[in-house]
Amino acid sequence: MELMTNLATGVVKTRFLILSDTHGIEFEREQRYPHQVDVAIHCGDLTDESKLEELRATLRLLADIQAPLKLIIAGNHDFTLDIPAFREKVAQARPSLDADLVRKVYGDYGEARQLLEDAKSAGITFLDEGSHQYTLENGATLSVYASPYTPSLGDWGFQYHPSQGHSFNIPKGVDLAITHGPSKGTMDYTDNKQRAGCPDLFVAIARAQPRLHCFGHIHEGWGAKMVSWREQLTERPSHFTDIDNDKSTIIEKLSGFKHGKFDTPESKQEKTTKELYHRQQRCYATTHCIGDANPLEYGTQTLFINAAIQSTEEGPLQLPWLVDLELPKVS
Repeated sequence: MELMTNLATGVVKTRFLILSDTHGIEFEREQRYPHQVDVAIHCGDLTDESKLEELRATLRLLADIQAPLKLIIAGNHDFTLDIPAFREKVAQARPSLDADLVRKVYGDYGEARQLLEDAKSAGITFLDEGSHQYTLENGATLSVYASPYTPSLGDWGFQYHPSQGHSFNIPKGVDLAITHGPSKGTMDYTDNKQRAGCPDLFVAIARAQPRLHCFGHIHEGWGAKMVSWREQLTERPSHFTDIDNDKSTIIEKLSGFKHGKFDTPESKQEKTTKELYHRQQRCYATTHCIGDANPLEYGTQTLFINAAIQSTEEGPLQLPWLVDLELPKVS
């Protein structure tokens, strides 16, 4: 019945496995998601220090995922993939670096990108900033906007000065936006309760209103939110003015697992039981298709996912997200 409904409405249920900020770690066997998905996504920070061996480890992690299409972008830690930034870091290092040692640990200029090019045989596709289009094996079409850029005062890769901003040219109606960092106001709270997302990115997301926006970068912002947009956007949208909070829903965030000072013994037990369940599933799953309790209304809602895997605290890794959404079927 579900398949007939989807065919009648011209959409195809599509399963995404989303992760970010693995920083060169590899999952233990009992942490790996064991089932087939349609699309796997890594939202950047493939490495911790942009070392070749860290990148190889992440490629092994991705190769283990059962998906015909695996889309990945860079993050600020992956500076060897930003060749001008890599050259500048080497040139400005004091004392000067041993060229042979740099080559051994980080590779020649362009070598990290070549590793990603060679990984295409494992279904892994590295996306530079811009728009991309795919026809999936399940019969759906997928339009994607990708960008690794984040605001910073530092000297890592794919970064811009916050005062200068950045142009995120996200086309209206795109299905999926993959960025390394969050937009300002959506799953971007740091441990010190500051919002670290980019306001320019929020403007672009609000105007484009994709089905799904996934990212990482702010590890403590892990979680998901279904955002309903206001009918009329302001001239320069912000999270204060253009999200209809009465119709938006937090699906999950870290506080849903962590014990807080106001938790009762009963609420602590509920959180512990919930976390154990999702860890046994090896992901946090959410579905927003026809017939579900909270189906996504394309054109008026966007599902935001912060999929950062590494935690800012000592303890277990954060969970990847398993997301079911409908995409247009091939005409």
